[in-house]
Amino acid sequence: MTVERSNRPSFPRPQDERQIMAAWERFLSSGEDHSGTVRRLIQDSWERCFHAGVDPARRDGVPLLRTDGLYSVRGQHEDLLEACKPVMAEARDFLAESGTVMLLTDPGGLILQMEGDPHTLDDAQTIHLEPGARWSEQDVGTNAIGTALSAGAPVQVHAAEHFCEGIKRWTCSATVVRDPYDGQLLGALDVSGLSGTYNRHSLALVVTAATRIEERLTQLNLETRHALLDACQSRLAQLHTDEYVVFDRIGRMVKASRDALHTLSLRNPRIPARIGRISDLGATLSVHGAVVAPSWLPAECFEPVRHGGRHIGTILVLPALGHGPRERERSAVRMPRETPAASVFADVIGEAPALRAAVERGMHLARANVPVLLQGETGVGKEVFARAIHAAGPTARGPLVNLNCGGLSRDLLASELFGYADGAFTGARRGGMKGKVEAADGGTLFLDEISEMPLDLQPHLLRVLEGGEVYRLGETEPRKVRFRLVSATNRDLHAEADAGRFRLDLYYRVAVTTIALPPLRERTGDILLLAERFLRDCAELHYVPVEGISPEALAALEAYHWPGNVRELRNAIQSMVLTTHRPVLGMDSLPPHIASHTAPVVALPVRGVASLEQAERAAIEQAILACGANLTRAAAALGISKSTLYAKLKRYGITVRGGD
Repeated sequence: MTVERSNRPSFPRPQDERQIMAAWERFLSSGEDHSGTVRRLIQDSWERCFHAGVDPARRDGVPLLRTDGLYSVRGQHEDLLEACKPVMAEARDFLAESGTVMLLTDPGGLILQMEGDPHTLDDAQTIHLEPGARWSEQDVGTNAIGTALSAGAPVQVHAAEHFCEGIKRWTCSATVVRDPYDGQLLGALDVSGLSGTYNRHSLALVVTAATRIEERLTQLNLETRHALLDACQSRLAQLHTDEYVVFDRIGRMVKASRDALHTLSLRNPRIPARIGRISDLGATLSVHGAVVAPSWLPAECFEPVRHGGRHIGTILVLPALGHGPRERERSAVRMPRETPAASVFADVIGEAPALRAAVERGMHLARANVPVLLQGETGVGKEVFARAIHAAGPTARGPLVNLNCGGLSRDLLASELFGYADGAFTGARRGGMKGKVEAADGGTLFLDEISEMPLDLQPHLLRVLEGGEVYRLGETEPRKVRFRLVSATNRDLHAEADAGRFRLDLYYRVAVTTIALPPLRERTGDILLLAERFLRDCAELHYVPVEGISPEALAALEAYHWPGNVRELRNAIQSMVLTTHRPVLGMDSLPPHIASHTAPVVALPVRGVASLEQAERAAIEQAILACGANLTRAAAALGISKSTLYAKLKRYGITVRGGD
């Protein structure tokens, strides 16, 4: 009969020592124990050890690393050891006569540091419970360090509960330490002593101490992050690049430009869709910051970032990826010096009247140093317009500084935008940090998704725009700044102001002039031009011998509604180019979601037509007739939106009488 174990105590019961020892002996002889004496946590650990082949007669930990080996391992956990310093310093004092020691391990159970009662430290050496020894469950059986790492939770193991015979005279309490950034397991914190020192409060002690270590890690990470972003900002200003990825000291991604991750995925489609660490690219980062680059990325793309003589991160600069001549030509247009407006805006592709009107307005407004608000859906090309306005305007000789107001916490956005003084808050880098407003002095500040700026930060931006002065967080003296403001939003900013979600006075400041950018579904005649340009650029960049797009595939592209606008079209063409094995992109190259939306148009039987436009017109007329002039049903049958159908009716001069 199996004994119910749900009510077993969560703490050891020293008074049951003999029964637990007997249960251990039964378990070793039969591989199971149904007495109900042993806590479920310990029973599960014993079973793991039994199946892993751990020797129950073992009397100590895994032998020590040599001094140079331990030094190397400690170097890999520099941040953890730094965060642990205050806790270990206190342990040295308050555990001095307690008969216990405190120790810190890495995720594999290797002891990195120990402090505590000197006599207990000597006793611990007899079982290799000392720096450099490994105490995982697989090595030493059930023990608080190894079992806490296996369970990922606080554990107290007392005397006979240990799996290996040689350490049953010890009692220990441990919990895991996790990275506050991503929850990754960093190691374990343990308090151990001979069995006579058992105390339930030891577990509370290590849990509290581990929490302090994690809080200290948060502070250290924040300090390093600010230093890293500040250093990268200066470096990127020198490089004049808009495609980069920043990784921290241990290879975690901190920041990436808008198109950088997409560019990487095009370069190597096998990398993960979500890049979290430098290792996701196939790169290896050494303890000292050196990067072993993957075969598909040139080593010179990776640059170490140092601060105060210490490696604090790595920046991956994408323009060094070996772009073809056309891409280099386009890059030259991005950072011009007094370039004529017509040349700068040549990168805006399309002949649709609404787009040409926006270009004409942009060329005219670029010459005047006034704020411009770009309005349009996500992916219509607002950033391209912002670059062109900067490059063709009076601030072209200065920097173009970008900041996306969405996706950042209120405090981080404030420090990114306005900067902060030395000691402005806990974790602020020494010497303070220049914000994006100051960095844009003499140039252009581009605020994307400005509608996402928290309401309580908006008065501070308004004061900057009105007075030409910026106050760093924590400072009382203003700094003079002069820059051009270009903002962008995919919302109706005036409606946001009417609803109280955006300050009306700030709206009038940022929207002195506005440019409305049309969505791609309203300029379907430009799809061919855009598709050919994207195909040519992608084929050159990746050396793929693709020559064109079949009429059927082009008709499918023109019939699709493109919710992601130009960016989605560019991504679709690049995907088609990189996955095809033919010189002409056909229907089988289309992304499935586009092919499925456009099947009705492609399947319509049109005979005796002389061109693709005639085929499309005939398909539209046939669908309208079949649906009894109901344009809503006709658009659904064609697989396009109603607004796209209206645009095509206007394009082909089709008049519908009696329609909806």
